[in-house]
Amino acid sequence: MAMRARLFLLPAAAALAAGCGGAPPASGYFPLDAGHAWTYDLKTEHENNLVTHETLVLRTLGRETLDDGPAWRRRSEAGVDYWLRADDAGIYRVATKSDLDAEPKPDATRRFVLKAPFAPGTSWQSTTTAYLLARRTEFPREIRHTHPSVPMVYTIEAVDQAVETRAGRFERCVRVKGQAVLRLFADPVVGWRDMPLSTTEWYCDGVGLVKLVREEPAQSTFLAGGTMTLELTSWQ
Repeated sequence: MAMRARLFLLPAAAALAAGCGGAPPASGYFPLDAGHAWTYDLKTEHENNLVTHETLVLRTLGRETLDDGPAWRRRSEAGVDYWLRADDAGIYRVATKSDLDAEPKPDATRRFVLKAPFAPGTSWQSTTTAYLLARRTEFPREIRHTHPSVPMVYTIEAVDQAVETRAGRFERCVRVKGQAVLRLFADPVVGWRDMPLSTTEWYCDGVGLVKLVREEPAQSTFLAGGTMTLELTSWQ
């Protein structure tokens, strides 16, 4: 899923030295201190009009020490752990671990959730894949198996946004847009085509990620796509 890849979907240990229990600096838009939990509804709308829902729960487990220093751990109930840091550069992931891994796997480079300054125009690049695009008949159907690493550029589009969710209305939110293209063989008529992948994310001060919309339109005879919406339903 999109959010799992982004958080899933990030080393500056000095910024974390403010105490074992307190939150690290710069993490207001993506709280890292222990004791928080977020429940999301993940709605997937396929181009064949099939709609599915899934519940996603994330929890913060506090500060731990990795080989290169302290980081803050998050865990998805799907069985994936993420370690993150926050400093003057922004908020970024540094390692992940699934239940099948013996130890955390360090990221080769920082994978930013939000890059500083938190202002319109700030941009950064990371990798993504296709979570919805699929071949209608060929195998493997999922495009992500053949294109696991697609460059995506993220840009802060706006700040001080208000967002309505099922968990309530949130103010002082940052809106981030991610854009990428994936060149695929669409059909025999148009041949190869640049397929757009886009993500819009809203991070709210003191709460974190409250909404994410992933769009992967296909509109071709060989490919199917869709839209995925992650919406906060409750948090603590």
